[in-house]
Amino acid sequence: MIQKMNRFLYILVLLSFSLNCIYAQTDSPENKNRLSLQECIAIGLDKNYSIRIVRNEATIAQKNATRGNAGQIPQFDLNGSYNGTIYDNDYYYPDGTSTSNSNSFNSNIYAGLGLNWTIFEGFSLQATYQKLKELQNMGELNLKLSIEDYVASISAEYYNLIRQLIRLSNLKMTVNLSGERLRIVEESYNIGASSGLDFQQAKVDYNSDLSNYLAQNEAVNSSKVSLCEMMSINDLERDISLADSMITPNILLDREDLWNKAINNNTSYLIAKKNIRISELDYKKIKSRNYPYLRLSSGYGYRKYWYENSNYDKMTQLGFNYGLTAGFTLFDGMNRRREQRNAKIEIENKNLSLQETELSLKSDMATLWMAYRNDIKLWNLEKDNLVVARSNFEIAMERYRLRELSGIELREAQLSLLESEERLSTVEYNIKLCEISLLQLSGDILNNISL
Repeated sequence: MIQKMNRFLYILVLLSFSLNCIYAQTDSPENKNRLSLQECIAIGLDKNYSIRIVRNEATIAQKNATRGNAGQIPQFDLNGSYNGTIYDNDYYYPDGTSTSNSNSFNSNIYAGLGLNWTIFEGFSLQATYQKLKELQNMGELNLKLSIEDYVASISAEYYNLIRQLIRLSNLKMTVNLSGERLRIVEESYNIGASSGLDFQQAKVDYNSDLSNYLAQNEAVNSSKVSLCEMMSINDLERDISLADSMITPNILLDREDLWNKAINNNTSYLIAKKNIRISELDYKKIKSRNYPYLRLSSGYGYRKYWYENSNYDKMTQLGFNYGLTAGFTLFDGMNRRREQRNAKIEIENKNLSLQETELSLKSDMATLWMAYRNDIKLWNLEKDNLVVARSNFEIAMERYRLRELSGIELREAQLSLLESEERLSTVEYNIKLCEISLLQLSGDILNNISL
């Protein structure tokens, strides 16, 4: 566990180093606003508010994991006090006489050091300290889980922006092709070689493609805003550009390797295991009440008294005091027995939760793996389809220029090409999403920052 957390912290150090490099690079004009996925992640880990909150919570858990907080270290107090009394005193003697005085005033002051130390409390102190250390590890796991979720989310948005930019480029090409078709049919119409209907249809198709292109600009800007928000960049309208212009799926993932890593490194699974350990320590702490306790107290101080009606008018004390207290709870209304039974049930629940987490992990892994393999098959198919669609459109365009093909048939070839490009882009994006999710399930996503 310690080795894994050290590796996790090592990754964070590398990301911090990368962040410094990013800031240095973005000062140059050629690199300004051009970000890779790793750079986006590094900026987000430094600035993202949710990550900073969870990091602070992990720091709090780390600072709480001390022996002093567990009660294993003696407590020293420096204290002082002043007390006074005012009484009306009546004294009665055996011979039947009596005396009295009114407003008798007595007072005293005290200053000293005190020590209190629980030496033994049925192993409760040890269990408390161990629980604090486990909570520290839990804080680190929660931070790791938050970072993994963040890396997965920002990676998905990064590739979504690439996908939207690819679609924008495809639509721009479609607008150019429709514009070329409109130019050809307009020239033909002007010399009387084509009808006004062909010209109007070409113009309608051009306007439709231009409308889709303008609408896609909005989708691109929306994705950029989302990416800036995830990086906690205050200038949400910042015109960022990406270092990558295409999505390259990783088709070499191995299912057995992913599962072996998941059962050992999946953060949610490790958290479920950690919850069992914490419940066991809670049970140990409750069970410690079956044992006796031993407490030490001591002090060193100075006290002075003033008396108004006494054989002496003042008295001083300076010295050391100490004491040991031992005890054992014989009966507490059956509460210990009830709490121990409940603690055992809680341990059983945590074990059931671990089994449920493992089953859910298997289910997610199986579902994502089937989708991943199926999308790879679709990807290979769509690459072939795109080659055919491009060739078909080139032939159709040439025939259209020679007036051997109608505008409707050319439009069909054009739309077929656009749809083929869209399907290929979509399946590449889907493969990348499956890849990100599989790496996240395996607990290996932070070792594959560049994805």
